[in-house]
Amino acid sequence: MSETPPLRLTNTLSRSVEAVEPVATAPDGRPLLRFYSCGPTVYSYAHIGNFRTFLTADLVVRTAAALGWAVRYVSNVTDVGHLTEDDVADGAGEDKMAKALASKEGEQFETVWDLARHYTAALVEDWHALNLLEPNVRPRATEHLREQIEAVEGLVERGHAYETDDGVYFHVPSFPDYGKLSGNRDADTLVEGTREVVRDDAKRDPRDFALWKKDPGHLMQWFSPYGWGFPGWHLECSVMAQKYLGETIDLHGGGEDLRFPHHECEIAQAEALTGQPFSRYWMHTRFLQVEGEKMSKSKGNFLTVRDLTLAPEDGGREDWGAPLDPLALRLALISGHYAKPFNLTRKTLSDAQKNRQRYVDADAAVRDALDAGRPGDDVLAGPLDVAYGEALAAMADDLNTPVALAAALRGAGDVLKAHRAEPLSGASARTARAFLDHVEALLGIVGTGAADEAAPEDDGLAAQVEALLIQRTEARAAKDWARADAIRDELDALGVDVMDTPSGPQWKRKD
Repeated sequence: MSETPPLRLTNTLSRSVEAVEPVATAPDGRPLLRFYSCGPTVYSYAHIGNFRTFLTADLVVRTAAALGWAVRYVSNVTDVGHLTEDDVADGAGEDKMAKALASKEGEQFETVWDLARHYTAALVEDWHALNLLEPNVRPRATEHLREQIEAVEGLVERGHAYETDDGVYFHVPSFPDYGKLSGNRDADTLVEGTREVVRDDAKRDPRDFALWKKDPGHLMQWFSPYGWGFPGWHLECSVMAQKYLGETIDLHGGGEDLRFPHHECEIAQAEALTGQPFSRYWMHTRFLQVEGEKMSKSKGNFLTVRDLTLAPEDGGREDWGAPLDPLALRLALISGHYAKPFNLTRKTLSDAQKNRQRYVDADAAVRDALDAGRPGDDVLAGPLDVAYGEALAAMADDLNTPVALAAALRGAGDVLKAHRAEPLSGASARTARAFLDHVEALLGIVGTGAADEAAPEDDGLAAQVEALLIQRTEARAAKDWARADAIRDELDALGVDVMDTPSGPQWKRKD
């Protein structure tokens, strides 16, 4: 394409599609997108609705990189503080991690910490299976308690929070902009919505939400100036986003269920603490339905990545066609526009499997032709240039995946059509190789990229490496170069090569 298009996204804050314009630049002069996207609470396996949201974030990173931007991408792991009644600002109920430990599935774990480690490792495995790029940082809430406690102290000092016998609360009336993201500005409505779950009669306003919960009996607890307890769920993301991306970030994403109360509370905490805008743009992925209904275990349509990609003897759902090619599942989950509700059906999965096979066949044809090195003209340059240009333009236009996927599939079809007509020349094969590699970098559905190479067989190495990479990234962010070098030596001893890329560290086993 002759001109690089702007990246336009649906900004929840302005209720309009806007061009995203990063303020910062990378050391090499490229625009630097500072992007935070909420990750899961690791009390169980992440379901495909979660991964639809994670894939939206992945496509933002890929599209920004394809446009020539640098990206600093952070996606967290919630491993404490997320309560079961989370649809209001000051949720109640049990901590989801503690509840999971007490469940039948939790019987296999000795402690809640073991449970968190297990499901975090499972998240990373599923992440790689669907060919998602690794974030630059994947911070855990439990590893950032100091920063969260300091934020609570700062909010108390500034008059935005207060202590009771049961906890520390953010005082919503102290922040007049509360509600600007979700539109929930009506105080009476918010009070009515919280009345049934308010547990502390000492709260100054029913809308106030907990920053710190005093609970010396909680399974996961820390000492703070306010006593033994644990942080509120909303606190972690604003604190970790600002730690790794700065006081004002460019873009914050997540599922539409997080718009209120989680993201609304994040804004209040961050902006009350710093006096600066928290995130300039907000994007939210709409809900996923399965066969026209909300996912529910009682309805039998609650699906995880493993349900669809593992063989039946390993736990896969045969009634859903398992085992599916993981990249076919990826293709299915991104086939609907992120800003619209999406209905996943068995036909969607079947169609995605067929389309995925076209990329497999095109890739095989190109590999054979490159090995053969036949003479002849390049008959693919024109159509493939147009196809990729249309795909990139569509992704830049609010991640229009239906149009982008159609253009990419047409290009794969052009490769196969030319291959069937006569054996591809070396020149055509090189053009086709570049096209498929560009599609892989943009959409992640061909399976030839770094993330695909970095996903080894499941022998426990992946989780160990990912944990070390997170520690190394955090050490580098803190300019603790000695620690970063020591971690790299550990990775080298494990037989792993690490590549630092604009989208974060990638790794593979040594040859």
